[in-house]
Amino acid sequence: MDKQTFYLRNEQYRSNLIEKIKQLPLDPSKPFAVEVSPPKRTLSQNRKMWPLLHDLSLQVVWYGEKYDEEEWKDLITALVAKMKKQEQKTAPGIGGGVVMFGSRTSKMRVSEMVEVIEAIYWFGTEQGVTFSEESRLHIEWANRWGEQNKRKAA
Repeated sequence: MDKQTFYLRNEQYRSNLIEKIKQLPLDPSKPFAVEVSPPKRTLSQNRKMWPLLHDLSLQVVWYGEKYDEEEWKDLITALVAKMKKQEQKTAPGIGGGVVMFGSRTSKMRVSEMVEVIEAIYWFGTEQGVTFSEESRLHIEWANRWGEQNKRKAA
């Protein structure tokens, strides 16, 4: 059986899910796993994040270094984790240096991706980044995030 995902939008979807569960075979040696969780990030959020990270990669020099989109993603997700007071796990690199284990945005919930996007706007604005015209509409959103998290960091 292939994996199926049900989005609980209305009573009909709920009924369909209940019926599907009732039809699953019960086998103690091979039980089915049923997971209920908030939705993961949206494709729209992902499509929005990458151009923003690209803007950072083109326009920001951080401590004398320019970083690519993937590196900025790691830096921004680390910022969000720090502001939420989540543990940052690091390890000595096998070939030297230090490795910081980053958050996987593909596994984030919608609300977590909102925080990442807000953090990109806030940080970029602080660094004087000129975002695309579409992005500018969301800068106010980012300013709110920055104000809330400056208070948390203090």
